[in-house]
Amino acid sequence: MTLHPRITDVTERLRERSAQSRAAYLERIRAAAEAGPARGALGCTNLAHGFAACPAGDKLELSRTVPDGAKPNIAIVSSYNDMLSAHQPLRDYPELLKEAVREAGGVAQFAGGVPAMCDGITQGRPGMELSLFSRDVIAMSAAVALSHEMFDGALMLGVCDKIVPGLLIGALSFGHLPVAFVPAGPMASGVSNAEKARIRQLHAEGKVGREELLKAESRAYHSPGTCTFYGTANSNQMLMEVMGLHLPGASFEQPGTPMREALTAEAGRRVVGLTRLAGDYTPVGEMIDERAVVNAVAALLATGGSTNHTLHLVAVAEAAGIKLTWDDFAELSEVVPLLARMYPNGKADVNRFHEVGGMPYLIGQMLDAGLLHPDVGTVAGPGLDRYRHRPELSGDGSLAWREAPAESGDTEVLRPAKDPFADDGGLRMLHGNLGRSVMKVSAVEPERRVVEAPARVFDSQAALQQAFTDGGLDGDVVAVVRFQGPGANGMPELHKLTPALGVLQDRGHKVALVTDGRMSGASGKVPAAIHVSPEAAAGGPIARVRDGDTVRVDAESGTLEVLAADLEQRAPAAPTVDSSVGTGRELFAAFRAAVGPAERGASVFGGDR
Repeated sequence: MTLHPRITDVTERLRERSAQSRAAYLERIRAAAEAGPARGALGCTNLAHGFAACPAGDKLELSRTVPDGAKPNIAIVSSYNDMLSAHQPLRDYPELLKEAVREAGGVAQFAGGVPAMCDGITQGRPGMELSLFSRDVIAMSAAVALSHEMFDGALMLGVCDKIVPGLLIGALSFGHLPVAFVPAGPMASGVSNAEKARIRQLHAEGKVGREELLKAESRAYHSPGTCTFYGTANSNQMLMEVMGLHLPGASFEQPGTPMREALTAEAGRRVVGLTRLAGDYTPVGEMIDERAVVNAVAALLATGGSTNHTLHLVAVAEAAGIKLTWDDFAELSEVVPLLARMYPNGKADVNRFHEVGGMPYLIGQMLDAGLLHPDVGTVAGPGLDRYRHRPELSGDGSLAWREAPAESGDTEVLRPAKDPFADDGGLRMLHGNLGRSVMKVSAVEPERRVVEAPARVFDSQAALQQAFTDGGLDGDVVAVVRFQGPGANGMPELHKLTPALGVLQDRGHKVALVTDGRMSGASGKVPAAIHVSPEAAAGGPIARVRDGDTVRVDAESGTLEVLAADLEQRAPAAPTVDSSVGTGRELFAAFRAAVGPAERGASVFGGDR
């Protein structure tokens, strides 16, 4: 297999761009590794605090020094809570993992919990303005959990939107430790995503009431497990697998099954073997290198994954000293074909994707086409070829991996690289006198990818929804929703806009959205130029747009422009909505002041707005 030249070129430029920062990062984590198991250097009082609550046998093992036969101690860091369906299955994981680690010759301790919030609950509410910042809070919480220096490796338990990127950023700060991610899996399929979207749109038009809408939503979100559409949560799972942080085939096994339990236990056993004390030392900071980052971007493009990862992958890469840019996404998108169609890019959900070949088939196709680096480290061992295989349980319950079928089980969902759904990855970078932005076009019909229409300017999601409800939003329109960037109000998702804009488009109007906010992994059929940077709160050009300006959104040529000669001479507008207090937002003032731009991952770590 020969790597595609674009994969090689982007990787080499990424290495060159990151040479200094990556070298500094590796020097730091290698120095930490040389110190050996840190608990061996702890004073007796410190160490006694560290294992006071352990069973007697674990206390004995944790008191041993390296010459005395020390055993690996594995941290468990979890986002468990029983309100969120995706994280509820994690409740029983710690005891299962402790037993599996013990079987493998180690000790495991529950090191700490991290917060987990659900964008599905907070959509359109003030709490959504904490969502993106929760990623960096999670990273810091993970660091607090690992800061006790008791550990030789870590197991990260998390699933959804900001939780997995936050856990990985936190883990990379302890990059000398081996780390495995342990997923929970998707809930069983309920009402179809297409039917759910249809009812939402009817409700937006006032044609069905709240009771019918709630019934549809409750049939869609009905049991423990991740939501079944291919949004950020399931994109997270795909990325962890292609980056080698999940066991092969682990991402989309449903909760509560023998296979799910077997994979969870095996993750515990496997991370013990990756520790320095066990001999197959594979630290996460060495494993997540430029090749792994490029693999992640390529797989995101091949599956039509969440636009949120144009933020998260940039921030994750930065945590490993790697300078990923939106231009890297754009260059790779030109050559990586679209191999999967899952809602909102198709009718199928992730369960169907998994049934018809899933990750083993996808990874095999991309490897054969030269679209993934094969020579990377993984928690399953060296090389991504292992991820062509899918897990199977034998009659006695033991776990083994077998080569996946060579053909897709449904070419309406998953296709070979030689016969893709599209020749490119469906992610475009737009630029012009409005700044730079991201557009996901894999769910947008080709004839709708160029929109030139009068602007209607809103400073909040609620204002646009009210204009639609009042009948004042009809006809061709480019809806400009500004002061939604990270520095303004934490960059909430604006997914509540989809039904109203979808109705306008279905009426035959030319419709597009331009915003410095996010549209989430559920970005759908309406063309949306999102993550506009610089944002309005930083004085970006989007703050100068007025009602009636002609705006051109052109995903084909990659342009985002206001056709107004005096744009630069205009004074930027001031926000009309106060997002500084209420629902905990006052606690995040320092984050809003420090956060960096969307192009740099919208991170509070080294922000420089």
